[in-house]
Amino acid sequence: MKPDRTDGLLAHMSRVAGAATGASPSLKPLDSASLLILDCSRNLPKVLMGRRHQNHSFMPGKFVFPGGSVEKSDSSMRVAGTLSPRTEAALMTKVRRSSPGLCRALALSAIRETFEETGFMVGSKEYGTPDAPANTAWRTFKEHGVFPELDRMSFIARAITPPGLSKRFDTRFFVVDRRAVAEEPSGFVGPDSELTELAWVPLKHASKFEMSEITATIIEELQQRLTNGLSEMLPVPFYHVRYGRAVRDYL
Repeated sequence: MKPDRTDGLLAHMSRVAGAATGASPSLKPLDSASLLILDCSRNLPKVLMGRRHQNHSFMPGKFVFPGGSVEKSDSSMRVAGTLSPRTEAALMTKVRRSSPGLCRALALSAIRETFEETGFMVGSKEYGTPDAPANTAWRTFKEHGVFPELDRMSFIARAITPPGLSKRFDTRFFVVDRRAVAEEPSGFVGPDSELTELAWVPLKHASKFEMSEITATIIEELQQRLTNGLSEMLPVPFYHVRYGRAVRDYL
């Protein structure tokens, strides 16, 4: 399974890496995660995306999936359900110092960042009130009685920002059905927020939205996986630069 956009993405990553040759040592990528909330309630599947503020130094004005870097509190938040063995194995592949704890923290960071940027709370109200680390976004999950659920998340792709850019991320992309959203509070998006607008983007018409090469490639990957029932047994693509050349491996 090879999306059509792959060659263009790899060429772009190779150009960025090539331009960085001879520059100062590249930044170490931060462990990060993004969450694709998928709405298949109608015949035209849609994914939740947000437009980044124009003043951001990283991908200003682009439509992106909510996400960000892992924080310390992501390792200690209580959850309902666990990642599947296949998902955990893929998350631990080609990772230095991999551990089940890192896999769990990555999935939770995707949920937390999605809440912080959009207000959407992925989880369940069927398990009571979760304990949560003090002075963190997780306290709101406790206030609303929402336990984050990991067993409803699927790991579909990984990408490392090529060297030479001002910010680098080792991003894991997860997908979850909209029915896994327990709360959708308003007031998180606006002209002064990290995301200035939200949109339910039809996968079929995503090319009409301004987005990066990697974002468009992940959407195409999601489309391909939908035709295969979003099976977690499908290989997970991994985009990164090796010896100055961008490659697409599988996890």
